[in-house]
Amino acid sequence: MHSVRKLILVLLLPFSSLSMADTRDNALALFFFAESAYPELLTPAAPEIQEIQGAYVRYYSDTEIYLGVQGDNILAVGGSLGANVTSYGKLADLISVLDSDISDVLLSNRRAECSYYAENRISSVLDIKRNILFAGSLQFTVEGEECIINSNSIPNHDFNDSSASFATNVSAVNAEYRIPTTPAFAPSTTAISLTTDNAVLLNGVKVDLLAAGCFGVGDGKIGCNNINQPWRYDPMSPLAQFGTDQHNAHTQPDGSYHYHGNPQALFDQDPSSESPVIGFAADGFPLFGSFIDDGGQIRAATSSFQLKAGSRPTGSGNPAGNYDGEFRDDYEYVAGSGDLDECNGMMRNGVYGYYVINQHPWILACYKGTPNASFNKSGGGGPP
Repeated sequence: MHSVRKLILVLLLPFSSLSMADTRDNALALFFFAESAYPELLTPAAPEIQEIQGAYVRYYSDTEIYLGVQGDNILAVGGSLGANVTSYGKLADLISVLDSDISDVLLSNRRAECSYYAENRISSVLDIKRNILFAGSLQFTVEGEECIINSNSIPNHDFNDSSASFATNVSAVNAEYRIPTTPAFAPSTTAISLTTDNAVLLNGVKVDLLAAGCFGVGDGKIGCNNINQPWRYDPMSPLAQFGTDQHNAHTQPDGSYHYHGNPQALFDQDPSSESPVIGFAADGFPLFGSFIDDGGQIRAATSSFQLKAGSRPTGSGNPAGNYDGEFRDDYEYVAGSGDLDECNGMMRNGVYGYYVINQHPWILACYKGTPNASFNKSGGGGPP
C-alpha cells in the first residue's frame, strides 16, 4: 500500500507547462517525471512506448506496473496496484496546458482510435469576403468508452472565398459530438439521412452531405425533407450550384459551416505517403483522406459508384436529360468496380475506415456501425 500511495502522489504532483500537441507528448512527460521522482517504484523503464487500445503505455518490470495515458486520462495497472485498470485523473487537472494552434495545419496522424486526438485546439481564420477574423475552438476529451468533441464549428482555415455564395453568414455555433472509442460493425448498414449529421472532422467542423433540395420541390434548394423523394440534388455537382467555397463547404440557416466534400486544407492533396485520419463518422469509424499506398504507388482511392448509362425518365416529376451527376439518383453502386464498398469505406491493415474522395459519394453513403445520437439534428426533421 505504501508503494501505491507513492505512485498516486506522483500522479497528483503539479507538472510543468506543456503544449498538448500530441497525447504522446503528454505520455512522455508523465513517464519522465514519474520515473525521475520515484525510480524505485517505476524501474526499469521499458525503452519503448506501447500503443494499446488507444493508449500510450510503458511497462516497469521490477514492480510489474503499467503506466499509461489514454487521451487526457492517466491510467495504471499491475503489481501492487492490482489487476484492474484504474484512472488517476485528467492530464488537464494535473498540468498547466497550452492549446494547440491548428491554423492552416495539414494533418498527419494515421492512428484510427479517437483517443489519440484528445487535446484542446484553437485557430485564427478569416472570412475572406467579409474580412472578419474568427477564432476556432475545439475540446477533445475521453470519458469512459467515448470520445467527446466540443466545438464552436469554426474551421482551421480561411473560408468564404470568391467561389462561394453563402446563403447566410458564418457564425460560431456550439456543438457536442460523442463517438465510441472502439467502434463496432452493426448487423446491417444504416443509410445517411437528413436527420443526422454524418461526421465531425478534427478541426471541429461537421460533415452534412445531403441537400434538402430536390427536383420539382420549391425552388430546388430547400424544403425537400422527405428522404424518399427522388431526384435529390448532389451539392457537390457543379450543375447543382449550391454555393460552396473552395473547401466544398457552406453554411446552414443558423450559420453553421459544414462540408459536403473534400475539405482540401486538412490533408496533403498531392502527397508522397498515405493520407491521415481527418475525422470520425457518426458511428465512430475513422475518416481518412483520399490517398492509399497501393504496392508502393501512392494513389487516390476509387469509388464503386458509377454514373448510370443513358437518359433519365421523362414525364411529370422527372428531370429528364442524361445521367450527368446533378442528382444523387444519377449514380448506382457497382460492387467491385472501385476500391471502396457501398458505404465508401474499406478495410486496410485491419482497420476499417471511410475515405474522402473527389467523386460520388464524396465521403460516405451509409454507416457500417450505429450512428451516435449526438449527431441527430435538433428537431429530427432535417437540416435546421
